[in-house]
Amino acid sequence: MPNMSTHLQIKQFPCLSDNYGFLVHDSQSGQTASIDSPDADEIMRQADLAGWELTHIWNTHHHFDHVGGNLAIKAARDVTIIGPKAEAARIPGLDIALGEGETAMLGAHKAQIFDTPAHTLGHIAYYFTEQNMIFVGDTLFALGCGRLFEGTPEMMWEAMQKFAKLPHDTKVYCAHEYTLSNGKFALSVDGENPELLAYMERAKALRDEGKPTVPTTIGAELKANPFMRADSAPLRAAVNMPDEPAAQVLGEIRRRKDNF
Repeated sequence: MPNMSTHLQIKQFPCLSDNYGFLVHDSQSGQTASIDSPDADEIMRQADLAGWELTHIWNTHHHFDHVGGNLAIKAARDVTIIGPKAEAARIPGLDIALGEGETAMLGAHKAQIFDTPAHTLGHIAYYFTEQNMIFVGDTLFALGCGRLFEGTPEMMWEAMQKFAKLPHDTKVYCAHEYTLSNGKFALSVDGENPELLAYMERAKALRDEGKPTVPTTIGAELKANPFMRADSAPLRAAVNMPDEPAAQVLGEIRRRKDNF
């Protein structure tokens, strides 16, 4: 069943091999946004099942498993496509390009745009202040972060710092179910962290029941996600980088994750 959140309903469902689809529905205006478009048919099917009219696609970045359904949905439904200003030329069917400090509207509800380059150079996130939830695409994952395909460790650490400033109970909607594999790596660099050990037990229990580990929260990630803890003394010691800048520590952790 969809979750109610101050007149916004969220419907989350698996897409492709490990993506999540998200529909955000404003019951007052009747508008519905798909966060990214991993699978056009499944997104439209889920909207129809809920009785919601698709009106928007909000893209976080240009990768195919996030924009691949844009044109098919636009051909079938009267949708407005919003996406990152810095990747405007790479977002199929883009109608509105947004960047840092601007807002996307769903009915009367505002989502603040954060520029979070690192995974891709134009990646953005959508933060609903009133509902205390953020859609982070492939920048932040439960116990992980996105690969640095186009950006730098410094960019990723800056993104982590933006997220860290949000209220700790902010719900974080990540685009993939990567938690158990991320957690196995996290234990290799932060295995003495009791918060991480407890997090992994909860995640395993959820997956054993066939339930998603997404959404997570900012607070949970600050305690257990090594990429948000790159400035913590225990993690620095574990990777033998006690005095290096946090961005360099994050870069080393990401390098190790890529080869794990």
